[in-house]
Amino acid sequence: MTTLADRDWRLIRDDPRAGATQMSLEEVAARTALEDDLRTVRVYSWEPSTLSLGYRQDVDTVDWDFCDREGIDVTRRQTGGGGIYHDRYADISYTIVAPADEVPGDLMDCYELFCEPILEAFDRMGVDAAFASAEQEAIYQPSCYLRDINPAHDIVAPADAGADAQKISGNAQYRQRDVVIQHGSISYDLEPRKHVGVFDADLEASTFTDRVTSIHDEVGIDREDAVDAIAGALGDWSDATESTWRDDELDAARELADRKFGSDGWIHDREVLAADEQ
Repeated sequence: MTTLADRDWRLIRDDPRAGATQMSLEEVAARTALEDDLRTVRVYSWEPSTLSLGYRQDVDTVDWDFCDREGIDVTRRQTGGGGIYHDRYADISYTIVAPADEVPGDLMDCYELFCEPILEAFDRMGVDAAFASAEQEAIYQPSCYLRDINPAHDIVAPADAGADAQKISGNAQYRQRDVVIQHGSISYDLEPRKHVGVFDADLEASTFTDRVTSIHDEVGIDREDAVDAIAGALGDWSDATESTWRDDELDAARELADRKFGSDGWIHDREVLAADEQ
């Protein structure tokens, strides 16, 4: 349990939602943390499967025809880094939202704090995972899972494999309205054809499987059990109360998805429509 557990937290085991809505809900949760003194941890999935671009990623790196053909949505995150293919089944994602003045000001210290429940979840599942102990050079920079592996925020398995360890989770942070938001992608299983196919590059599926591992490959547990372990670790870490989104939060997220995370202006040029331009 974290020292933050004496505050009010909620745990949301979220429904599968479109990528634009999932990104919007993070900003809505930031507002709730400030205005209602209620922090959020959640576990979620993406439906349809979605490619989330890093904040500054060039849209020319996307194979738009492949995404259209495979029914893969595209959105853009607030966090930097490379694109992540979030498969409806193979990816499990999480979010932690808390006021900035309650968490360490040093970025690395904050990563260490917010990744505690993620590492605990891996331990509960029997996955030998840890922060990367050695850097690995990038294979393909536009892809999060094929970028250089950074010991500060990349989680790998097995923990003691050094430079041979494979990435199993990528984590990133940003600040919104004096709130720290951390989100992460956890590989439950691998979909290498789609992971490389969403990018406009000549990449073999083996390029992905050589660099990345998954919960299923490491310990073979059911996806539902993996989700339960992640949700349980997040809830125990924050002493959170199980909850759901309020209707007004869902309404606000839909509106934000329309004018920001689901709009061509944001996805292609990081432009946000004003409320009266929808």
